[in-house]
Amino acid sequence: MSAGPNDNPPRLLFVTGRLAEFALRQVLEELAPRAGFIPEVAVLPITVAALMTPRWVARHLEVPPGVSRIILPGACGGDLSPVRERAGEAEVALGPADLRELPRYFGHDPARDEGYGGFDIEILAEINHAPRLSRGDLIERAEAFRREGADVIDLGCDPSARWDGVGDAVRALRDGGFRVSIDSFDPDEVSAAAAAGAELVLSVNESNRERAADWGVEVVAIPDRPGSLDGLDETVAYLESRGVPYRVDPIVEPIGFGFAASLGRYLEVRRRAPEWPMMMGVGNLTELTDSDSAGINTVLIGFCQEIGVRSVLTTAVINWARSSVREIDLARRLAHHAVTRKTLPKHVEPRLVMLRDPRVERFGRENLAELQRRIRDPNWRIFAEDGVLYAMNGRQFLRGRDPFEVFEQMEGLDPSHAFYLGCELMKAKTALTLGKNYRQDQALEWGFLTEPEESHHARRKAHAAAAHTAPAAGPPGPEDGEPA
Repeated sequence: MSAGPNDNPPRLLFVTGRLAEFALRQVLEELAPRAGFIPEVAVLPITVAALMTPRWVARHLEVPPGVSRIILPGACGGDLSPVRERAGEAEVALGPADLRELPRYFGHDPARDEGYGGFDIEILAEINHAPRLSRGDLIERAEAFRREGADVIDLGCDPSARWDGVGDAVRALRDGGFRVSIDSFDPDEVSAAAAAGAELVLSVNESNRERAADWGVEVVAIPDRPGSLDGLDETVAYLESRGVPYRVDPIVEPIGFGFAASLGRYLEVRRRAPEWPMMMGVGNLTELTDSDSAGINTVLIGFCQEIGVRSVLTTAVINWARSSVREIDLARRLAHHAVTRKTLPKHVEPRLVMLRDPRVERFGRENLAELQRRIRDPNWRIFAEDGVLYAMNGRQFLRGRDPFEVFEQMEGLDPSHAFYLGCELMKAKTALTLGKNYRQDQALEWGFLTEPEESHHARRKAHAAAAHTAPAAGPPGPEDGEPA
């Protein structure tokens, strides 16, 4: 919702509680001029805005004249008709659950405002042991890699036996719209793949470069001896003399086996031959290091972006690296943004932040205690911060570090409600363990791995509507108890 420069900007009223007022005003101060509206803030008499319900808001809200739209906190779900009756002609809408998402809600993500998302690094995704797969499995894996951002599907062959069906496999992938490369040192295997439509060969050196001119496709030139640049100049000269297109890969080595020196070889090649196209295979780091792959991939892609390595080969075999293609797809956009715009790669790509959240919100024990004193209904609210689980309703205010101990103190639970609260307490404990924000009835944020979670309240309402019965007692929601 933005206004043109000659329009009268609309007046929008943002509803919140006392705890979030300051942060909301800060966000609106920066957002409103870009999005083209005049903001007003209604601070209602409640500490935590997440506990508002439409009926309660309608009783406490005063709508200033001239307001065209009222934005309620995203957690204030349910039937909004009480607020609409109070709002008169003003439109009523739910905002995001997290006020920090307001820029995206209005289509003004700061990074995307500047054309974020461009990239110039190509991703080759390798299907390991491709000859062992059925044609259906091969296509399925290629489709998955393409969805994750792969530009080229690399067929990894088995060095112990020639793949007689390589041509048919390449043709099947080409018929499916895939670009294909072949990873093999067997010249006959490569010939069949190139004839079927493979566009790149990994790899050539002194051992097989004489056949490269016969294939008619681009090749990857590598050193003759691991841990060195031996023979690379000679191979490139040979390819150039015969008009064979190429890119070079000095080969990243695993940590403890020359990793630092191998990065130095990339720098040396770039210094000596700025015009050579370059590639990097990242699997020796991501697959062979006891570490989640996202951070490793992001750092390596940043290195590639800075020195002009424009293609990256990745595998996705070991479990901690199985999302490498998607990680590199996001990382290449982040690195491109940082390098081309000379800006830090920080607070730009939240989808790569998975284990811990960038910032953990806290209400504070005193505010939570005050909140509990205002609750009059039996529905449980759960919070997690500073290593402590909090569970409260109109009768109890429980605190503890062990979700089992907290659960055992909860009174009056039916089986369905107990199951729900057990799930929420364990989710809250996970958030405490990892340093993440916990919001009751919402999924934890896992970056691009986040799976949407339907709220328990929405499930109960849907089941009740299907059965033509009223919802049973459950977590706080618009049809249950209201904050005092």
